[in-house]
This record gives sequence, structure tokens and C-alpha cells, in this order.
Amino acid sequence: MILVRNGRVIDPKTKRDEAVDLVIKDGKIHRIGKYHGGEDYERVIDASGKIVAPGLIDVHAHFRDPGFTYKETVETGAAAAKRGGYTTIVCMANTKPPIDSPEAIHSTREKGKRTGIRILQAACVTKGMKGQELVDMAELQRAGAVGFTDDGMPLLDTKMTHEAMVLAKKLGTVLSFHEEDPALIDKAGVNKGKVSEELGFPGASASAEDVMVARDCMLALATGARVNIQHVSSRNAVELIRLTKRLGADIWAEATPHHFSLTEEAVKRYGVNAKMNPPLRTNADRFAIIEGLKDDTLELIATDHAPHAQEEKDKGLLEAPSGIIGLETALALGNTYLVRKGHLTLMKLLGKMTYKPAYMYGLEQGSIRLDGPADLVIFDPNEGWVVGEDFASKSRNSPFIGEKLYGKVKYTICAGQVVYQDGPAED
Repeated sequence: MILVRNGRVIDPKTKRDEAVDLVIKDGKIHRIGKYHGGEDYERVIDASGKIVAPGLIDVHAHFRDPGFTYKETVETGAAAAKRGGYTTIVCMANTKPPIDSPEAIHSTREKGKRTGIRILQAACVTKGMKGQELVDMAELQRAGAVGFTDDGMPLLDTKMTHEAMVLAKKLGTVLSFHEEDPALIDKAGVNKGKVSEELGFPGASASAEDVMVARDCMLALATGARVNIQHVSSRNAVELIRLTKRLGADIWAEATPHHFSLTEEAVKRYGVNAKMNPPLRTNADRFAIIEGLKDDTLELIATDHAPHAQEEKDKGLLEAPSGIIGLETALALGNTYLVRKGHLTLMKLLGKMTYKPAYMYGLEQGSIRLDGPADLVIFDPNEGWVVGEDFASKSRNSPFIGEKLYGKVKYTICAGQVVYQDGPAED
């Protein structure tokens, strides 16, 4: 057994926020109360001055395995997740080959079992991510796919998108959409606006996102499908999602830490490490995302962890691939830019990173309850630390290197096992 004592336990699902001890046994929460250390415990963790919360859940990460393992592997991605306090990860399907077969799902799941955390796999919506023919969703769901996405590529065929939603509704699964119409993008990765003009970069307009969000919100309303709008970056998209939720659609939406922390101005400072799809936009867009988080228009915080090798990022702004890593900084960015600035309570921030993603996918994780999974993150919300280059991820493409953030993960526990500890082990 493990005793976690003297911590402030925050469970957003039950609204528990109190100083209480947890006893872990056989991978489960065995007792909740006040206890003393003793010989019955294999380990006692003193969580004084720290938050004890459900293990974080990321519904949007790229582990690049198979096909791009020079950027990341399931093992290194999982190591980054543990360091960031994550115990459950949903991997995207844009690997090489794409995840569109039962064999590919089984392969990822087997690798995931060896990492010590819960690695789940989303499958493609279309075969080969080509946007031409739907996969056999029922077969892939039976193989273990928790949802479906062609993330990285938009679904341009409206009729096929409608068919996918009808089928997803029937199967009770989730569709996640990357919303950017390439017809309205001159060059992806940087917002089309003031900064792109200064840099001579063609740019990606917010309209490319808005038109597809509008279409898919209306299709979701018509079909009743559970649809997740990924990495929202536009203020108009936030408003469209807000309206559609009010109309009764089963719409979910993600905000990423980089979209609520940075604006297009970051491209001038960080260059290729501030290039991403959809791009960082204006301060008005950033504040609209924060308002969407405050009123639960945006119910999820997802990392869109997107590793790239240094030689790829060294190609320069025009040619370098879009995307940044995010698993190791997400909690601290949320705490620094949302909680410490008064936008969200810690309870609300953690809800968007634990029980809400669990609810969307129908997972049993995401809360602290008797006989529930002992998946926990223990962190110090007041500890400042400077983001270095010593990432557990295989890649280093982060615009936050050198920035001081607040909120340091001290322990990550999954299924009752300590899978990450900051600093030397206790006696």
C-alpha cells in the first residue's frame, strides 16, 4: 500500500477540495481520510503544500509511432507525459502508415502497455487519411479505437463528413476534426495578418478555420453526433461553438496551452517554434479562447503535442513543419496563464484536464473516488521553474524554453504505481 498524506486533494468531478490523505492499494483508491504512516505502508508520500489531483488526460497528442520515430516514440512520448502529470493519452492517427487497421491499433496498444501509463489510440476517419473513403469504424472500434480523427488533415467532402457523423452517432463514438480549409490558406503555420505581412509570410486566415467549424457544428446539430473541434484558435470559431452548444449539439472543443498563452507576435521572437496549425492569432482571439474556457464553451485543454526533429525546424519559417511539444509544460502554462491571472480557478483548470476529457470518451479515469483507479498527479502550484532543454520528449521544439512558469509536477502515479518523481527518491 501507498499512503499519500497531508496534500490538498482537488477532484473536479465531485468538487472535493480539502486536506485529506489517500491510501492506494492494488492500483485503486483504497481509503480517503486522515491516516498515520506505519509499517503497513510500502511507501509514504508527504504531499504537504502540494495539490493531489486526478492524473491528467490528454485527448490530442502525436507520438509519431510508427513511421516518424526519429521525432518521438511511444516510449519517449510516454516519458514526456509522465513528467507533465499525464496518466492517460489519446494518440492521433497521422502516423506512417496511418492508423486505419486493427493491426495498427493493436501495435500501439501493446507498446503502450509497457510504458506504465494508459496509451489510447484514435483511428482515422478515412482510409489512409486521404479523405475519399470512410474506414470501417465498427471494426476499428472493436479493435480498441477510442475515437476517430484525420487530425492534420481536414475532411473536405461534406457528404462523407455527414455520413461519418451518422455512423459515429450509431456507434456511440467520438469524431475529432482539424478545421482548416486549404482553399483559404496561402501558407500554413502563421496567422494571415499584421505579423505575416511584416515577415513576408503568406499566412493562414482565420476564415479557413471558421467556415469548417460552422459546417461541422451544423452537421453535429443535425446528426446528434459527438464531435470534438480540435485546437480552436479563432474568436469566431469560439462564438460558433458557443451558439451550437446552446442549440443543443453534442459539441466539444479543445483549447491548447499555446493558443491561450501566446499570440502571433510570438512568431517574431521564437520563429519556427511558434509555427503551428492552426496558427497563433491575435490577442483578441487569445482572449476569446480564455472567455470560452471560462464559460465552458471550450471544455477541454489538450496539448496537441507535436514533436519535430531539430533538423526539420532548422529549415526556416517557410519550410519548417508546424507544431510544438507540449506535454511537459501544459499544466504549468494553465496554472501560470489562467489560474494565477484570475481567469480560472484551479478546480476548473483541472476539470478541463481530467474528468471532462474522461467524460467525453467514456473513460473511468479522471476522478478520485473509493475503488476508482489510483491515477494521480501531485504538484506544487507555487513552485516556479524555468523551462529548459532537458525534455523527456525526443524533440525540443518549444517556444517556452527559457520562460519561468509556476506549477511543478512532483509525482505522477498511474494504476497505483509511481511512474515519475521529481528529484531523488524519498527514504
